[in-house]
Amino acid sequence: MRTIQGPALFLAQFVGDGAPFNSWDGLTGWAASCGYSGVQVPSWDARLFDLFRAAESKDYCDEFAGVAADSGVVITELSAHLQGQLVAVHPAYDEIFDGFAAPEVRGNPKARREWAVDQVRRAIDASRNLGIDALAVFSGALAWPYVYPWPQRPAGLIETAFDELARRWLPLLDHAEEKGVDLCFEIHPGEDLHDGASFEMFLERVGGHARAKMLYDPSHYLLQGLDYLANIDIYHERIGMFHVKDAELNPTGRQGVYGGYQSWADRAGRFRSLGDGQIDFGAIFSKLAHRDFGGWAVVEWECALKHPEDGAREGAAFVRDHIIRVTERAFDDFAGSGADEAANRRILGLEG
Repeated sequence: MRTIQGPALFLAQFVGDGAPFNSWDGLTGWAASCGYSGVQVPSWDARLFDLFRAAESKDYCDEFAGVAADSGVVITELSAHLQGQLVAVHPAYDEIFDGFAAPEVRGNPKARREWAVDQVRRAIDASRNLGIDALAVFSGALAWPYVYPWPQRPAGLIETAFDELARRWLPLLDHAEEKGVDLCFEIHPGEDLHDGASFEMFLERVGGHARAKMLYDPSHYLLQGLDYLANIDIYHERIGMFHVKDAELNPTGRQGVYGGYQSWADRAGRFRSLGDGQIDFGAIFSKLAHRDFGGWAVVEWECALKHPEDGAREGAAFVRDHIIRVTERAFDDFAGSGADEAANRRILGLEG
């Protein structure tokens, strides 16, 4: 068994226009001051990271990582969530998701998709140049508008959507294989890969590709009513990343899982800062330790109530207190009597 690494912090929710959140050295120094030993980097945010240079220059990546090291943190992974989202977009979401793309490809779904694919390829290359073997992504979604089967879905609609999703991602998975980088799809509502069953549908279509992994975030499972502990037992060999995020689901007579179109603060299901929700992280960290997950525990702060800086500081201590330093010996080794095959056979009555 391996000890989980951490705590680390996903920086996407903390980048801002004011110090210390508007520069790479400022933000990494702040994260270290909160108690983090690693950071996960949003590859789309040019205020922190030049993806084009990182994909092409090992020297740039060494310098970028060096600044983080001087602050006292390491780069755990890159994230290409927003670019991955644009690999597959249903037309109903074209205008809403255009904001994730470069201005020159907005309003042109084909050009936007090509841009997104190139971005993910570059993020894979940049990961390799940083010496990182995993990249966080969203799958995008072609079938999500039809997640609830009313009106009745036409026969073959979902199969066609997943065939196309796999066709778009397979070249990227093959490129990831060439570079030695896992693509960790965050299992997330709004994506076609939103639970274990949908991940399996995708995995079957990409031939069980070795680089297709999961980003495990229990908050998204709790809000779906999915067993987030059993999920680890089922998919532990495919879990490549871990977002530590809390949530609560408090259904009422007025609303449940779907939330009644209310704001995050007023939904029955909402994200909370670590320790303020309903997720049993003691059991999760135990499961992951038992299943030999050796990656990073990365705090993703999302909370409808608490200030982000408070959530971040509390989150670092929360994760540190939950990481299990795995044992190197059995607790009852003191009572061991050694190995003796002849004695074993006598004990079992196998002599004579």
